[in-house]
Amino acid sequence: MSTDAVILVGGFGTRLRPLTLSAPKPMLPTAGVPFLTHLISRLREAGITHVVLGTSYRAEVFEDYFGDGSRFGVDLKCVVEQEALGTGGGIRNVAPALRADTVLVFNGDNMIGVDLVDFVETHVKTDADVTLCLTKVEDARAYGCVPTDVDGRVEAFLEKDPNPVTDQINAGLYAFKRSVIDTIPTGRPVSVEKETFPGLLASGANVRGYLTTSYWRDFGTPTDFVCGSADLVRGIAPSPAVPQTGERLLMPGSSVSPKAHIYGGSTIGTRTAVGAGADIDSSVVFDDARIGAGAVIRRSIIGKGVTVHPGALIEDAVIGDGASIGAGTELRHGARIWPGVDLAEGSIRFSSDL
Repeated sequence: MSTDAVILVGGFGTRLRPLTLSAPKPMLPTAGVPFLTHLISRLREAGITHVVLGTSYRAEVFEDYFGDGSRFGVDLKCVVEQEALGTGGGIRNVAPALRADTVLVFNGDNMIGVDLVDFVETHVKTDADVTLCLTKVEDARAYGCVPTDVDGRVEAFLEKDPNPVTDQINAGLYAFKRSVIDTIPTGRPVSVEKETFPGLLASGANVRGYLTTSYWRDFGTPTDFVCGSADLVRGIAPSPAVPQTGERLLMPGSSVSPKAHIYGGSTIGTRTAVGAGADIDSSVVFDDARIGAGAVIRRSIIGKGVTVHPGALIEDAVIGDGASIGAGTELRHGARIWPGVDLAEGSIRFSSDL
């Protein structure tokens, strides 16, 4: 069956600053390649090859890297959103670029392992106007909940609640009939969660839920980013784009001392050097970084061109591009270091933005 895919990648990625000051969130290196590459490779694997990117912030970065998509086995087009239109408005904005009657829509910062072919086939078989992919979480208080009846029909879209009525949440993947997309208003912001989906329910439309137990993670926060990248490296999250799976991923051109310890699904970027005795666990180190002897990095993101001097300790932190972390420095508990900052030897920072 003919199916188009839309990936919404227009956000500013504020939760991942300062890394997103230089690149949009979906373009940050994740298990060796830009995160968006994993989504596109999964679409290609499922036989869905017409892909439309709904872009806004730093749109040129997507266009320069992906081009027409042929290098990645897809036919890709970027549609730029000139002003913030929300999720629904962003979907409506790309409508002129669509070709098929069935359209998959992805949030560009979610990784989901659902069987895409079965998801589309179920949507068509049930003649749904919209099908939402749903997943269960242990604690749904931080999410909008989507209860369904015994036949899988969506009953409501509920805001975050301290006492959620269900553990089913929106996984950020939808299948639309093209005709439904054409009914979304133009020229103003529209939220699918607050306006489009509730409106469809009120009108009696056939809105379905598709519950999956497959892998799912929102890569929007530093903690989820490093965990998700590690899951990709270790083969827990599915992606044909991962160069190799295991306890670590060393990109071509990296230089790692045989006395360094790199594990937990860590990625070491291209042209990055890691000194003897360095200990890197469950972390993402971007290209052109320098990690000194005996440095310890745990559950952190190290930006492009960063220098970590010998003996520094970095835990649960985000280091912006080009920063320099002095010898013996300690960074913990969510510390974020802005690009180009030079921290003196022996500095200690906790949950600080510099």
